[in-house]
This record gives sequence, C-alpha cells and structure tokens, in this order.
Amino acid sequence: MDKPLKNPPPYPIASVDHALRAATVLQLEGGASVSQIAERLGVARSTAHRILAMLVYRDFAVQGEDRIYRAGPVLELATHSQSLVSRLRAAALPHLHRVVALLEETANLTVRTGDTVRFIASVECAQALRVGSREGMVFPAHRTTAGLLLLADLSDEELAEVYAAERYRERPAERPDLEQLRTELRKVRRNGFAVNKGRSERGLVAVGVPVREREGIALAGLSVSLPGVRYDPQRLRSVVATLDAAARAVEQDLAELAPEGR
Repeated sequence: MDKPLKNPPPYPIASVDHALRAATVLQLEGGASVSQIAERLGVARSTAHRILAMLVYRDFAVQGEDRIYRAGPVLELATHSQSLVSRLRAAALPHLHRVVALLEETANLTVRTGDTVRFIASVECAQALRVGSREGMVFPAHRTTAGLLLLADLSDEELAEVYAAERYRERPAERPDLEQLRTELRKVRRNGFAVNKGRSERGLVAVGVPVREREGIALAGLSVSLPGVRYDPQRLRSVVATLDAAARAVEQDLAELAPEGR
C-alpha cells in the first residue's frame, strides 16, 4: 500500500525545517561542510554556519579537525541503537522506580557514544534535597559513574582510540590523562562498581553498576545520584547490592524484549 502524500504544515517555520534537513544530511550521508549544507538548503554560508553551530550546541552534530560536520551523539545514538535504547528504557524504568523506592535517591540509566554518555532514563526521588532528572543530558564519559563503568569494558587499544590525541587537537584541555584514567578503570573492573564524588558536578555523589547483555558486554550504567551531604560510605555495600539486583533484573527483562532471532 502506498504511503499517503504529506502536506506541509499551514505555518511552516523555515529555520526549523533547515535545521532538520541539515541533521538528516549528517545522519544519512555521513558528513558535510558548511558550503555543502548551504548548497543543499539553498541558503547563505553564514546561515548554514549558524544552523550547524546550533546542531553542535544541542549535540546533534560534531565538527572534526577536517572542519567537516558529522552526526553528533544524539543522532549517532539514534542511528546505531535506537531499538536497543528503547528496549533498555522499557526494561529499566520499573526497576529504576524500585531502586528509588528502596534507596530514596534519584536513579538513572546511561549509555555511551564515543567519549560521551547520555542519560536515557531518570527517576527522581521525593526528597526535598535531591538530584534532579538528567534524562537526555550528555556528559563527558570519563566524568560520570556510568561512563567509567562503560569505559572499563574497553581494551587498552579501544580506550586509546576513543581518546586519540588528534580528536582533541582543538580542545586539548578536555582530553583526560590516559594513564590516570586506566588506573581508575582497573579499579572499576576489580570492584565491579564505580563511585563518582563530584567529578561531573560539585556536591554530587553517584554510585553505579553495569547492565550487560547475554554475551557479557556492558550496554549501560545503572546508578543512583545523591547530594554529597547524604552520602554514607558505610552504606556503600548495601547500595551496590541493591543496584546489582536491579541490573540483573533489567538484563533479564531486556532479554525477554529482544527481537526474535537474537
């Protein structure tokens, strides 16, 4: 059956349309320069540059050292694993609510794309002083609990590729010290969990464990975030045990949601 023809909206917004078309080019065609986007959209180079700058700001695009714009974390995530992300969210949300009920702190589920992580689900606790929802936010992977968990799953070669110096030529201050990071990741592997004390945000503590697929590969990080004034190291073992139980439950539910043939 043929798809019905789409009629344009009665009040089209040209700037939105241009941004969406530019994002589509980056996602489907791999990348483009400012001139190429300007030509495709039929706009001036200055207009194309402003559109791309906004896409970069909102993580829909990144600019490489060759000055070519490519799909950013949002579009990469959608292209690479949208169905998986949807299944992860569906499997995790009931268990995030259960974690919040047990620990009375905000719970999150996070995935990694390159050197960044994105929070794909977040359930706030009811306490007056609490960590707010991070859903949809993107952070440097090495500065978050889930990021450390997911980076710890990489080999030394894979880690070196993620943080290759040439990727940071225009932003060297953002590149972590690899030797220090490897030391931290060895500790995460040994412990099976990660603790983040103020790395991503001052005054915030997060504790997390990995969520793995059947083959043992880490797919996501399941964590709780809390104000540092409420963090009690004596409770760490019980918090990790609660998170581990939730992660195993997510893995089981995720396996049941897997498409046939997997």
